[in-house]
Amino acid sequence: MNYQVVIPAAGQGKRMRAKKNKLLMELRGLPVIVHTLKVFESDPWCEGIILATQPEEKEIFLSLVKQHGITKVQSIVAGGRERQHSVRSGLNMLKNCKAVLVHDGARPFITINVIHRLVDRLTEFPAAIAAVPVKDTIKKGADGLVSETIDRSSLWSVQTPQAFRVPILLEAHDAAERDSFLGTDDSSLVERLGIPVQIVEGDYDNIKLTTPEDLFFAEAILNKRLNEQ
Repeated sequence: MNYQVVIPAAGQGKRMRAKKNKLLMELRGLPVIVHTLKVFESDPWCEGIILATQPEEKEIFLSLVKQHGITKVQSIVAGGRERQHSVRSGLNMLKNCKAVLVHDGARPFITINVIHRLVDRLTEFPAAIAAVPVKDTIKKGADGLVSETIDRSSLWSVQTPQAFRVPILLEAHDAAERDSFLGTDDSSLVERLGIPVQIVEGDYDNIKLTTPEDLFFAEAILNKRLNEQ
């Protein structure tokens, strides 16, 4: 099944403590967003990419797309105040597709293998998300004291991409807007409608670049992949 992907890229990235959009920071001489875009550009199942950016950065992203030969970007739309609003702006630009992925621009290490497993699940389920089992012991606390140790066997750390049949995600965003509901991810919008979401085991390398420390992990992942070639 072919798909289109919406990539929100309008975040401020304050936790990265950079003086510019973290997606414009470079890894091995390429901006983070270019690493991400190249994965989808190389995937034959991907029919189109929609970027949601800050309006004042649109020309910067457009220039990067042209400079690096990213031909599948079909629209660059203005992102909203919240990630959810940026995704909705992107969804409005979808063109005749049955499947849509939503992927964080700051996750440059996603693999085509994981993407295809997500899309394949849409033949049976209306939605599927990438996630990895939680490794650490998780405790619930209040006022600085442990109140409960959570059984981690049922806990998953959620990543992107998240894959959806297009009508399902549009319905979920419509309902969230109508109810003034703001979710932490697109899956949460679908879940609140009682629609089943399938978990697809992802990859621990599929990290989101959020803080300066993540850049060290990114370099390690790049080195590992270079050695595996």
